[in-house]
Amino acid sequence: MGAWMSRVWFLMFPAKEYKIVVVGLDNAGKTTTLYKLHLGEAVTAAPTIGSNVEEVVFKNIRFEVWDLGGQESLRTSWATYYRGTHAVIVVIDSTDRARINIIKDELFRLIQHTDLDNTVVLVFANKQDLKDAMSAAEITDALSLHSIKNHDWHIQASCAITGEGLYDGMGWIAQKVAGKATTS
Repeated sequence: MGAWMSRVWFLMFPAKEYKIVVVGLDNAGKTTTLYKLHLGEAVTAAPTIGSNVEEVVFKNIRFEVWDLGGQESLRTSWATYYRGTHAVIVVIDSTDRARINIIKDELFRLIQHTDLDNTVVLVFANKQDLKDAMSAAEITDALSLHSIKNHDWHIQASCAITGEGLYDGMGWIAQKVAGKATTS
C-alpha cells in the first residue's frame, strides 16, 4: 500500500531532480555515506574504482548522487563528472590529519572548475564517532573554508555508519538547490 501511495504521490507531484557529486580521499567514507542515504543502512564497502551512482529521495527531491573513487590515480577523472552538477559533497575522514592538506588542495582545484560555478559545497566531517577526530571547526580552519567566496558552503559533523549528521547536510543542500534548474 505504501509503495502504491508513493507512486501516486510522485505522479501527482513530480519530484525535482538534482545532481550531486561526492568526492574525497580514499577511505574517507564516501560510499558508506552514499549507501546510508540510499538504503538507510550502513554497508561494508570496498574501495571504489571509478564511480557508484544511486538515486536518493529526500523531501520529495530526487538526487542523482555520484560517488567518485578517491584514490590518487582516480582524482584526475573527477572533472569528467562535473557537468550538470548542482551540489558537491566533500567527505573528510576527520581522523586523517596527515592528509588534510591534500584534500584542501583537491577542494580548491575542484571549486575553480567552470562546470561547478553555480554549485553549493557541503563538507561532511565524517567519522566523528572515532577518538581523536578533528572537530568541524578544526576542519574548517585546516581547509580554509572561510576563504571560499564564490560558492555557498557548509560543514556538517557526521558519522556515515550511524547516519548522524547526514540528513542535516542533505537538508542544507535541499534548501540551497530548491528552485534551481533541474537536470534533464
